[in-house]
Amino acid sequence: MPRRRPAEAVAEPALRFDLDRKRLPTQSRGHETVERILDAAAQLLGEVGIERLSTNLVCERAGLTPPALYRYFPNKYALLAELGLRLMMSQNDLLEAWATPATMKLPAARFEAAVCQLFLDTLRVTRQATAGEWTTRALRAVPALAPVRTGSHDHVTALIVAAFAVAYPSLPAARVTLVARLAVEVMYSAHELLFDAPGLDAAEVGRVMSRMVTSQVVDLRRGVGTIAPWPGRTTSAKRPPRSG
Repeated sequence: MPRRRPAEAVAEPALRFDLDRKRLPTQSRGHETVERILDAAAQLLGEVGIERLSTNLVCERAGLTPPALYRYFPNKYALLAELGLRLMMSQNDLLEAWATPATMKLPAARFEAAVCQLFLDTLRVTRQATAGEWTTRALRAVPALAPVRTGSHDHVTALIVAAFAVAYPSLPAARVTLVARLAVEVMYSAHELLFDAPGLDAAEVGRVMSRMVTSQVVDLRRGVGTIAPWPGRTTSAKRPPRSG
């Protein structure tokens, strides 16, 4: 599957602010200017937070004039969107290597361990990025940035579903898609929990989260080759008699 920028899947009219760059740099000097702008924005985001971040502050930190910034980015939300895209694409690199049919066929205990390791590796990449935690918060807190987050989650969900389709071709596609998307959302929500409650043990959070995900994967595997009552189907099986 070709890689794409995660925000491409979302219709432009849904955006409240213009998140696209005004232009792409064509020369090395332009590339250097863009990187200076983004480095300054990331540093300031970690220092002053989402609300206080402004293009004027970014220009001051980067040593640039406002016209130099506006040549590439129309507003601060476009800066945040670019930071979010870069972070999520680096996270997605990990999941793209992980989401293979071989992974989906691992025994339950090994699959659980693999999910936990992916969680911890993604957390590490996020924390190593400049203002990675604040970028993650911005993607959730700023409505205008929702296309970046949801587009990326759509992308990685599709990768997981495709791997399951190869490993277990008879699985009901709708159920697989639902479980995969919920797993993606749970993993990122667990990351945000650690950012909000830094006293929690990351490894333990990862173990609990991965066990929850694995329980659903085990249920999916048990449905291979059967017509599962999902969604909206009923079963004729009788309820067992109550004891006592």
